[in-house]
Parts: sequence; C-alpha cells; structure tokens
Amino acid sequence: MANEKASPWGALKHSTFRWLWLASIASNIGTWMHEVGAGWLMTSLSSNPMHVALVQVAGSAPMFLLALPAGAMADIIDKRRYLLIVQVWMAAVATLLATLTLLGLTTVWLLLSLTLAMGVGTALMMPAWSALTPELVSKRDLPSAIALSSLGINVARALGPAIAGVLVSLSGPWATFALNALSFFAVMAVLLTWKRERQVAAFPAERLLGAMRAGWRYSRASRPLQSVLVRAAAFFVGASAGTSLLPLIVRSELKGSASDFGLLLGSVGIGAVLGAMLLPKLRERISANHLVAMASVLYALVLLALAWVRDFAVLLPVMLLSGAAWIAVLSNLQVSAQTSVPDWVRARALSVYILVFFGSMAAGGALWGYVASHASIPVALLAASGCLVLGLLLTPRFTLPVTESEDLAPSLHWPAPILADEADRERGPVMITLQYDIAVEHAAAFRQAMNEVARMRRRNGAFSWGLVQNSENPRHWQEFFFDESWLEHLRHHGRVTRAEQRIEAAARHFQTPDVPVHIEHFLMPAKDAAHAPS
Repeated sequence: MANEKASPWGALKHSTFRWLWLASIASNIGTWMHEVGAGWLMTSLSSNPMHVALVQVAGSAPMFLLALPAGAMADIIDKRRYLLIVQVWMAAVATLLATLTLLGLTTVWLLLSLTLAMGVGTALMMPAWSALTPELVSKRDLPSAIALSSLGINVARALGPAIAGVLVSLSGPWATFALNALSFFAVMAVLLTWKRERQVAAFPAERLLGAMRAGWRYSRASRPLQSVLVRAAAFFVGASAGTSLLPLIVRSELKGSASDFGLLLGSVGIGAVLGAMLLPKLRERISANHLVAMASVLYALVLLALAWVRDFAVLLPVMLLSGAAWIAVLSNLQVSAQTSVPDWVRARALSVYILVFFGSMAAGGALWGYVASHASIPVALLAASGCLVLGLLLTPRFTLPVTESEDLAPSLHWPAPILADEADRERGPVMITLQYDIAVEHAAAFRQAMNEVARMRRRNGAFSWGLVQNSENPRHWQEFFFDESWLEHLRHHGRVTRAEQRIEAAARHFQTPDVPVHIEHFLMPAKDAAHAPS
C-alpha cells in the first residue's frame, strides 16, 4: 500500500479543499469575466494601444509593492481571517466598478484606478492562497490538490471569457463586473465555515519586516529557486504581448465583437485544459526543463500568427495552441517553485515567484503597448516572439530543479545552543563561529565546499557570512556568520534541511579525523550593559 500511486482525485475527499476548490472555480470564472469586461470596456473608452495595455499593467503592478509583505503575512498570521478580509475588499471594488459602469460614469483613468485596486486584492491574496493547500490535504494527496487547482483555473479560463463575451454583447461590461463581485461570496462562505486547526508554535511569530528579510535572503541564496525565477521572467515578458494586445487585435485588426474576443479567450482556456490533460504523459517522456523550452517555441510561433493572420477561423486553433503552451510553462514553473523550497519559507518564496510573474507581465505589457503605439501591433508581436526565442539561451544555465520532498524535511541535527537563563532571546545580533582543522593539501577543496555552506547559511537566515584562515597556523580555519537575534538563531536551527545536512557533511569531510569542529555563540552586549559603570 505504501507504494500504491495516489489517486488524481484523492484531494477531493478532503471536504474543505473540495468546497474551496469549487468556490475558487466560481471565483476564477468571475475573474476572467472581469478581465474580458475591463479589456473590452477600455477599447470602448480609448483606441490608444497604450491605454489598452495599461489595463493589464494596472492589474499586475501592485505585485511590485505587495508580493513580499503578502508572502510574509501568509507565513505569520491566521490565513483564514486574512483571506476573508481580502475577499471582502475585492467584492467591494468589483461592485463599485459595476455600478459606475452601469451608470455610464466610468472613464479611462477611473477604470485603471479600480483595476489597480483589484490588483491590490490579488497581490494580497495569492501568496496566502498558494500556501493554503498543504493545510487542507494530506501530504499523499498534495500532488492531486495542485493538479486539481490547475485544472480548476483552466476550466474557469475556458468558461469565463465565453460567458463574458455573451454578457458584454447582451448587457454591456457592467454585468461581468457584477457577477465577479458575486463570485467572491462563494469563497467567503467556505472560509467562514472552515474550522482551521491552530498549530502551537515553538517560538513567537516572526515580525513582518523580519519575515520579509528572511524570505528575501532565502530567495537570493537559493539557486534552484533562482533558476525558476529567471526562466519565468524569460517567458512571461515575451508572452505578455499576446494577452495584453489581444483586445486591440480583435477590435482594430479583425473588426470583431465582444463575442469574438470571448471566443478567442475561451479557445485559450480550452487549449489549456487539453494541455493540462496531456502534461502527465508528456512528463513521463520529457523533462520539465525541455517541456518549458518547447512550449516557449510554440508560444513564439503563436505570436507570429497573431502578427500576420487576420482570419478569425484560423486564429481559433492558434489560440488553442497558445493555451496549451501557456499551461505547459505555467504548470512546470509552479511545480518547480513549490517543490524547491521548504515549508517554513514556502509562502514567501512563492510571493517572490508571483512578483516575478506579475512584474514580467506588467513590464512586458507596458513595453509591447509602447512599441505598438509608436510602430504597429505586428511589429510589437514580432519583437515579443524574438524575445521568447532569445530567452531559450538561458535554458542550459538555469535548469529547472528536481527536488525530492524528503530532501526538504528538517534535519534537526544541530545541537541545541545554550543561553544563560537571564539573557533576552530577542537580544542580538548573534555571531556563530565554527573552528576547523584542515590539512594544507585539502585547503582548496575545503574552500570550494564552503561556498555551498555559505549559501546554506544565508538561505536559512544569516545576514552575513565569512571564512578566514589563521595567519600563524594555516591548518586552522574559522567560519563565522550572523543571525539577527538569539530567537532568529533558534529558528535557523529548525530550518536546516536534510539536503543541507549533506552539504555541511561534504565540507566537514575535510576536517582532520578525531578533531571536533568547535562551535561558539557570541551575543552583542545588552543595551543597559553598555552604559553600566566600570
């Protein structure tokens, strides 16, 4: 039974996940309807390509300021209450936009402002929502939950635009905003009934700024996560041209209607669902690294088709391919981001991934909108296609990680440090020193191994690290690093993973046998001690 494969539908047996999954599909359908309505409304208010592209920019830009704080908050406060507050905010913004549009009071800058407000809610929600899944299902059913979440998003992507196209044709964009507002209440209802178990923490919750710094340090020192981030930026900057300029292509180039726009976006969603169904079989034969590269080439060809094809019937299958390529890249990048980081920093790491995703979409949308305004839409799409092809040059250097879950489990092999009873656990910073005895002939290999140790220390909270050699005895080396406080150092102890234990063991392999590594901890003097009489 231990080796039996988990069911792809196994996560649905967890009732809270099941109801949240259904509610999220309704909410995502509303979100896609909102995006279609906003994009089409902007083409009615302005024919300027820059204004149309700025709709996507306004929805994505808040990630620049809020992704890291949102990720930190998701790790340190009650996710249920936090998500409820954010859902209320987004429902209020959608209701206001629906009302103003129905009354004919919406202007270009008012639409952009309310889209920005909706983007704020999305920025605050996404890291917490992404980190919620492991709480709702067992470890065995986590892959099923991630796959079902992806499937739900793409079902919504297929249905939302098609419904929105019909609604815009019959009632106008205000109806899409109104239904989007209602969709948030489904999520709120499930969150209100969820009885979340409170976990007893060994240490006090991290403070917001400290948690943000820890997440940022981890992201800067984690090579696997950095590979995911670089590959994400390389794809989404170029791919953003298709999503940001599509409303203008339909209205100005194809002379199409809102229904046509909805059908094209619906084709993207159907293509994504079909692609998601094929992905498991493709992953058995092709690595995630090569799948992302192949899908990037396919999306570059889609952009070429959007630049030159002006036959609606031909563009429908083209958009099917775009959806399949999009989900292949997005799914593999998300899986790599989720599985390359340990539990303690997952929401913060995902917030950095989300920051890169939305930042790339916002920057790309503004860039291609500018090019389209000053040259033409085909020129912008051709340039974006070339950008995607150039991004493939990063594939050999930034390979997507493949990480076993056991490698990310806490090793708990560090001995508990000793602190005098009267000392304040918030006192800091703390300097930790480790003294090594290394034979001279092993010095170069030891220094090379310690480079990985340095990255490990920084990932887990050290804000400074160094390695020095004794001038009188070249066999003696001293490693030192700093944690912000004694309490943060205790957290550092619990963050070291089994994979990192092997990194540490590789460096200590060069230690002289039977000579222990000597470890000491030093605290900065207490503030009152600095002013005590001598």
